[in-house]
Amino acid sequence: MPALEMAQETGTLIAWRKKEGDSVRKGELLLDVETDKAVMEIESPGDGVLAGIRVQEGAVVPVGHTIAWIVAPGETLPAEEQSIQSGRKMGTIPAPASSIEAPAAEREGTQGGPKLSPKARRLAREKGIDVTSLRGSGPEGTIVAEDVLARAGSGPSSPPLAQTPLGAVGRLMAERTTRSWTTVPHFFVTREVNASALLAAREKLAATIDQDQGVRLTYTDLLVFLTARALQQHPRINATWTGDTIRDNPEINIALAMAVDEGVVAAVIHNADKSSISQIALQRGGLSERARAGRLRPADVAGATFTISNLGMFEVDAFQAIITPPQAAILAVGRIAERVVVEHSSPVVRPMMSITLSSDHRVVDGARAALFLAELARALQEPERFFPAC
Repeated sequence: MPALEMAQETGTLIAWRKKEGDSVRKGELLLDVETDKAVMEIESPGDGVLAGIRVQEGAVVPVGHTIAWIVAPGETLPAEEQSIQSGRKMGTIPAPASSIEAPAAEREGTQGGPKLSPKARRLAREKGIDVTSLRGSGPEGTIVAEDVLARAGSGPSSPPLAQTPLGAVGRLMAERTTRSWTTVPHFFVTREVNASALLAAREKLAATIDQDQGVRLTYTDLLVFLTARALQQHPRINATWTGDTIRDNPEINIALAMAVDEGVVAAVIHNADKSSISQIALQRGGLSERARAGRLRPADVAGATFTISNLGMFEVDAFQAIITPPQAAILAVGRIAERVVVEHSSPVVRPMMSITLSSDHRVVDGARAALFLAELARALQEPERFFPAC
């Protein structure tokens, strides 16, 4: 089971793309794995034959656990693995369960309650099973999926609870945002920005990019481009907290918070500071399509150094976002709406937008955050400095 992101402990094997005995080539799609961020397509690491499949679809597997072998044509499995496979065929070794147990820390129930595997907990919620009445057949009496399914098939159970079970994305998003909010010292800086020039820039640039690149230019694309340039001038905002030191990141990789059915995923525009506006639009378009289809690739969610969350399309005026550790900051962007402002001592109506920077105070102080936001506000109000055609 590959490690597809930082701090990942398990992955759910969603589907095998090949069968036992099939030939595979390096780079060919081999299986689908679900992490807390998305379902990802995993490619074969080499040429050969798929053999010795240990884990079936639906299994929750610890990172690093052997799930299958890729062997050369005519090559046999290691002796120990042959013995395991032979024992399973003869029935002397049990076949792999539909879920591999997670680490003990993940199996613990509430204080004084039963131990459950993650899959057993989900099934119990879905089927309305009272787990306190079950005897676990797993290690140390842990209740596993088979125990819940056996009870579900043996007779009536209590009425289903009015709950919505969380998938891997939703569950781990909840865990990580809770951990971030309770352990990272957040503070917030907000600016109101006149978006008149930004509106004009998008209109002029879109006429070319939409036609030439076949992708619709969005305000988010402009935000990514201009934010990356502001981060170049303020690298501390792009830094990482390592636990006891601050690490400067040589790359500027901007994650975009994208809504999916189960929650939010953060897809990454890599090297945003070195990409043209059309390249950013193409990257963002591809990421959006794969995110909606639940087919983000490992590279699509790896390596982010900064995040933008734009809720303008949902008619949100302003909000404060939660930082994604170990990143030092996240930018929350509201909608563009007409408001009355004062210019030269007179009230006028202008299209305005609110931008809020959430910062980790261990990495970024108030002055640094304010200077960065001022730089970004200037870029948003003067995009012609970066796009001469405007």
